[in-house]
Amino acid sequence: MRIGITCYPTYGGSGVVATELGLELAARGHDVHFISYAVPVRMTAASERLHFHEVEMLNYPLFDHPPYTLALATMMYNVAVNESLDILHVHYAIPHSVSAYLARAMLASRKLPFVTTLHGTDITLVGADRSYLPITRFSIEQSDGVTAISDYLRRVTLREFEIKRPVEVIPNFVNCDVFEPADSDSRRNEFARDDEKILVHLSNFRPVKRVTDVVEIFHRVRQEMPAKLLMIGDGPERTAAEWLVRDKQLTSDVIFLGKQNQVQELLNCADVLLLPSDLESFGLAALEGMACGVPAVCSKVGGVPEVITDGVEGFLVPARDVKTMAARALEILSDPEKREKMGMAARHRAATQFCSTKIIPLYEDLYRRTLESR
Repeated sequence: MRIGITCYPTYGGSGVVATELGLELAARGHDVHFISYAVPVRMTAASERLHFHEVEMLNYPLFDHPPYTLALATMMYNVAVNESLDILHVHYAIPHSVSAYLARAMLASRKLPFVTTLHGTDITLVGADRSYLPITRFSIEQSDGVTAISDYLRRVTLREFEIKRPVEVIPNFVNCDVFEPADSDSRRNEFARDDEKILVHLSNFRPVKRVTDVVEIFHRVRQEMPAKLLMIGDGPERTAAEWLVRDKQLTSDVIFLGKQNQVQELLNCADVLLLPSDLESFGLAALEGMACGVPAVCSKVGGVPEVITDGVEGFLVPARDVKTMAARALEILSDPEKREKMGMAARHRAATQFCSTKIIPLYEDLYRRTLESR
């Protein structure tokens, strides 16, 4: 198939999943065309079956804000015509599904179905805003196929938007050949001594991720044992986290690594992953850590319980309960046998339920069904 994919080219979950999906589809023989304003995260290079089309916006004094939705719709139309696309797959409803709807309408002479994948804040935050709710509902209803990354998000979408059409659940995934437990070439010694434990946090550092709670948790752990904290990512809350690190006198033990593409080389160095978010529609960072054999301590929110079983692959704790999260992290770190058992369980669940080899065919089947129904 010839597939157009649109996403935000950022380090958030939707951008990561969309990029990884495109890479996997290209590896399986499909022609994939990314359409966005910048090269998507984790897309390292173009290839025979992997292409990128940049959306350029008109800068004109009349426009206070460049009309990205219209520019994107026009580029979708152009790519569909020039590359004979079979289907569009847009990630994050606003404004991508609106642009896809416009592109489909412009291509009235032939069929160009589009699939919308809902990722989380496009529904729970942006789309739920009353100023956006009507257009979000309309674009979802007009989609030829709709998926959500968790059953939690599917339920929220149906309830809050009163959607009449079916919403399928296709969970996030991980390439288990890329994300795997550490071997003898691990980078662990770059960050910690043999007697130190390593904790890790991976996110876009938005307020919902509670990165200052990560520092608070680590501070409690550090009082009990030698340890390092790897902070992977960047965003608006980084300054607050860095300030707290200095205030807690942890500057020699907390390493801010910024945005990274090869996160698997960092995740598999860790003993425990921390994800104390106020809300997660899925918990992709936790899944990537699980595939690397790293148990997680997470907030019991949103779709995370669909990924982690409390006490098996990690621990689930009420959001903002820093004290209990630190205690659960210490419980894992102070018991090597428990750490190994949980790590093996985490790897097993990631490989058996969320590996890309199991999830990508679900998308391929959805594309085929969508094309047949048109």
